[in-house]
Amino acid sequence: MAEETMKDYEKEINESLEKHQKQETEEDFNWDKLRAEMASSTPIEVEIIEAVKGGCVAYAEGIRGFIPASRLSGHYVEDLDSFVGKKINVLVTEADQENNRLILSARELIRAQEADERNKRIASLTPGNVVEGTVETIMPYGAFINLGDGISGLVHISEFVERRIASPREIVKEGEKVKVRVKGIKDGKISLSMKGLVDDPNGEPAEEESEEHEYSSGQEATTSLGSLLSGIKLN
Repeated sequence: MAEETMKDYEKEINESLEKHQKQETEEDFNWDKLRAEMASSTPIEVEIIEAVKGGCVAYAEGIRGFIPASRLSGHYVEDLDSFVGKKINVLVTEADQENNRLILSARELIRAQEADERNKRIASLTPGNVVEGTVETIMPYGAFINLGDGISGLVHISEFVERRIASPREIVKEGEKVKVRVKGIKDGKISLSMKGLVDDPNGEPAEEESEEHEYSSGQEATTSLGSLLSGIKLN
């Protein structure tokens, strides 16, 4: 049997080197693409293939990436296994080829979508419209009403019933479903009113203002010179 020499393996070695160089070239190209996607904040779709400690694993452009649990959604996710097999859109937040470190995040995209939906919902609220909501938080100055889709509005303490009240708790309680009227929207803040839409348990009328600030129901707003002089006796 002839003795094997390096020449006999030359073709095999060259093919192996070419394959390795090709793989390195493709990997460099993929890392370049990931860095470009990170710089332009371009969303990419990935499939979650595995849940690991602290997050999930997904491949982007053929590179193994890590999505921290805090960045899988708009909030922290505890049940990581529920994401395995799902396809989600993510952003590249770190692409470190030297350390083979690729970090992905879906949080920014989800929050941007939620903000967009919130703005559309706010734009659909027209002053005067009556909508339903849930009493979320009661404060001394009023109550915040959850209108859904992450939107809340404030019913000021003066906007519950016609009379003055010491606390919104006289009229509503947390968790209660209520109807409210949209008063106005300014700088993304929604002011609401419940006047005429909620039963007043005491049914007391609003406090009357002092006489010097109002006319009686039959009094005219203007007075002629003759009527002023009619009650004066002249000598």
